[in-house]
Amino acid sequence: MDRRKFMAGCLGGGLGLPLLAQAGGAQAQAGLSKIIFPFAAGAGGDTLCRLIAQEMAPALQRTIVVENRTGGDGLIGIKAVKGASPDGNMVLVTTGPTMYLLPMVETTPSFDTAKDFMPVSLLARFEFAVVIGPAIDAADFKSFVAWLKAHPDKTSFGVPSNGTIPHFMGSKLEKDLGIPLTRVPYRGSAPILNDLIGGHLSFGIVTLADALPQHRAKGVKIIAVSSPERSPFAPEVPTLKESGIDLVADAWYGMWLPAGSPPEFASKLGAAASAALAKPEVKEKLTAIGLIPVGSAADGLTKELAANTAFWQPIVKATGYKIEN
Repeated sequence: MDRRKFMAGCLGGGLGLPLLAQAGGAQAQAGLSKIIFPFAAGAGGDTLCRLIAQEMAPALQRTIVVENRTGGDGLIGIKAVKGASPDGNMVLVTTGPTMYLLPMVETTPSFDTAKDFMPVSLLARFEFAVVIGPAIDAADFKSFVAWLKAHPDKTSFGVPSNGTIPHFMGSKLEKDLGIPLTRVPYRGSAPILNDLIGGHLSFGIVTLADALPQHRAKGVKIIAVSSPERSPFAPEVPTLKESGIDLVADAWYGMWLPAGSPPEFASKLGAAASAALAKPEVKEKLTAIGLIPVGSAADGLTKELAANTAFWQPIVKATGYKIEN
């Protein structure tokens, strides 16, 4: 599998915000900090970075710049922070799946999250959805499963890319349902939704934020969400667990420093990020693009990473999926 296709299509649209968040003359006092976001500008995670950068700058008394270091499915930015001086001047914000899936699927892991990085804070969550098109005669997830069993030649499903959480969600569904499923990788969510509307796919697994506009317009139907509880963005839609599938698969953004960074600065940085995420105006802007603000101490991020790694590792291993590097 070509690494360029890994992790594509899991980031939603974002708001245009300035690159620089500055607190008066703080640059001369405390220098410059960079938040490295390893994906393109304009996506949901990029918006998250820029919002918290603006809010954290006064608290940290320093200028904060958001820098998009794209490439390698997040690896370029991750390695930049891994190799940075542990002086607090370079911070990584990325998705949880890049930090636990990449080491699982690379033939030779490029980094060890626990050894190479210092956890700072869990920032925000986003969710995935199981979506069907108007050609499928099913009212909910359970009736859709019955439909799949009655149409074994129509079990194709779309994912935003191979190697993503939706890919491995499909593998888990195939095992749990006992139905052979045919995975079709796409470049992002938009073409999946188009093919669902056109009747070319039976179902898709995409981010909830990507599916919501067409769901609300009745172009497609979300029949289940993968979060532990019903989503605040679609409270009428049951979770997979409510539908009889033991699967929780939300994703999230986290913040890390290079290993060896001063613990007191990590604590201060995490507190500033959490305070930013607690502000009503920040919450409003993030929820508008399908992100659920969280904010936590370092141990919250550590526990989340450990739980996700333990859950997905056997599932990923069973698929045999690898990226050559």
